[in-house]
Amino acid sequence: MAFSLNPLVSAIEEPPISEAHSWLDGVSFTVEKPLIDLAQAAPGYPPEEGLRRFLATAVMEEATSRYTDIEGLPLLRQLLATDMSETYQGTVSPEQVLIAAGCNQSFYLTAMTLCRPGDAMLVVSPWYFNHRMTLDMLGVEPVALPARADNGFVPDPQDARRLMTDRIKAILLISPNNPTGAVYPEQVLQEFADLAAEQGIALIVDETYRDFLAPEVSRPHGLITRSGWDSHLIHLYSFSKVYSMTGYRVGAVVADPVLITQIAKVMDSLAICAPRIGQLAAIYGLQNLRDWRAGNRQVMADRVAAFTAALDAVESGYEIQSIGAYFAFLRHPFETSSSIIAPALAREAGLLTLPDTMFGGAGTHLRVAFANVDGAEMPEVASRLRQFEQDHAGAR
Repeated sequence: MAFSLNPLVSAIEEPPISEAHSWLDGVSFTVEKPLIDLAQAAPGYPPEEGLRRFLATAVMEEATSRYTDIEGLPLLRQLLATDMSETYQGTVSPEQVLIAAGCNQSFYLTAMTLCRPGDAMLVVSPWYFNHRMTLDMLGVEPVALPARADNGFVPDPQDARRLMTDRIKAILLISPNNPTGAVYPEQVLQEFADLAAEQGIALIVDETYRDFLAPEVSRPHGLITRSGWDSHLIHLYSFSKVYSMTGYRVGAVVADPVLITQIAKVMDSLAICAPRIGQLAAIYGLQNLRDWRAGNRQVMADRVAAFTAALDAVESGYEIQSIGAYFAFLRHPFETSSSIIAPALAREAGLLTLPDTMFGGAGTHLRVAFANVDGAEMPEVASRLRQFEQDHAGAR
């Protein structure tokens, strides 16, 4: 190849999910012991039947193939603003909402709008790899804010305060977290919001998995009840997970209207608008699927309970150190790095998980994504983990 590449892009590591699936090249699984995919964070159930019927009709409409407003369909912005106002018991207006092509793009748009090359962003470690990849490609330094096992992988605002420099333009949090599953207490989020306001920077809260909090949690947090919340808080959201339509890629940025206007400029240059078909699906979901959404919240809670109970029952050396929404962060019992354990676990035990090294971790944990695994399969998952441990007892 004669031409040169952008070194910020060529330096990016291979996408982790693709790498994980490459471990299975040449490996065959049987009907009696099929592969159990615990790597991909995607719901295992299809979109609700009424939504599928709606989309089958909508795709035939001529208007479906046309662009929408850059900021998104006005009805969708209104419906999401109303939904968020009810969920957070605060006030959100349509002017504070921009619809993007998924939550990853929502973060990309936000990071590009806030940061120049050479700036920095405070990112909880272990981090979500797509966030890290985005910052690397933009030339923005991710400054690691440690989340520790002894604190349930909840970051400490005082650690963040000590890491502050003039180069840091935003603090990035994910709750419920990917990869650890940790749900950040409201008081912790309040302290981070106070720190961001004090420093004059943004607090970005990615709440892709907001709708899969435990059923007893009444609301994710009270930040949006604060007067002037949008002076420092930027909320990122995903419709794709909650309505099981990951192929449609619909997300949102909720922030100050002036910032939304600036983000819309970036949106116009990148994609013009989010796909209309996905926006129509999100409208249908907000208008019709409240009970279905609540039911899936309970499904995920049941899977959390089922995985916890199954692992307890086999009395293995694995330890769940954090769990919530779609994920469990599992400390493995081996001295060998998770970067070695995870491929071996996939090939030998038919359990596809991701090593924490893909998230900037130290090699001590595995991320188990159970969203696409039925609760009835959890005893089999636990049994295979225990058998793998016994087979490799010498590596402990």
